Amino acid sequence: MAFVALTVALAAGHLLAFDQRVADWAFAHQPPVLYWTARVLNYLGQGGQVLTPVALILTGLLVWRTRSVRAVFPFVAAFVLTYLTIGPAKLLFDRAAPAFTGPDKTELFNPAAIGKYGMSYPSGHMGNVLVWYTVMAVLIAALLHRPLTRREWLALRVAPVVIVFCTTVYLGFHWVTDSVAGVLLGLVLARIIARIPWDAIPLPALRGWERPAGFSASRL
Repeated sequence: MAFVALTVALAAGHLLAFDQRVADWAFAHQPPVLYWTARVLNYLGQGGQVLTPVALILTGLLVWRTRSVRAVFPFVAAFVLTYLTIGPAKLLFDRAAPAFTGPDKTELFNPAAIGKYGMSYPSGHMGNVLVWYTVMAVLIAALLHRPLTRREWLALRVAPVVIVFCTTVYLGFHWVTDSVAGVLLGLVLARIIARIPWDAIPLPALRGWERPAGFSASRL
């Protein structure tokens, strides 16, 4: 698994100098216009402030339309999966963010970067953006009763990932390898969510669940 290979490489001391060089360049090239533009765009990857509320609204709309408890399952699955994977991984690896002022800030398992100071690896921004936009794609396809078009799929599943990756690294919120690790982990979680046949789960519908075209969001 690529996430494991990257983690082993970082623990062995590889790519740390690369991370530091990229972060140094980013901090040295942040004029106000670019900085604040990046800050605004980075909100596309904010789980608690943006992604979760939007997904919750879409879930509510689908529950109202279908009168089925199944409409809640993608949201619940995303919340549980991210809570059980990304959060514990951050606590396990004890890696500081680029803005950390203590010693050995690029290293994993850094005893100087424990607790809230060691939550950089893997990037929660990238894990969230992959998981929650997948949930949105599933819910929107169900609400539209059709699969997403290629343009819609790119707008929901690709563009936010690219934007959040670039802005997260540029702003120094995470090292490059933190963001790569978040992408790798997020891809696995997003694939799980997209492949589950939500409308086929054997539970009674509240009232006439329909099987909307594209609800399983098999396109990845």
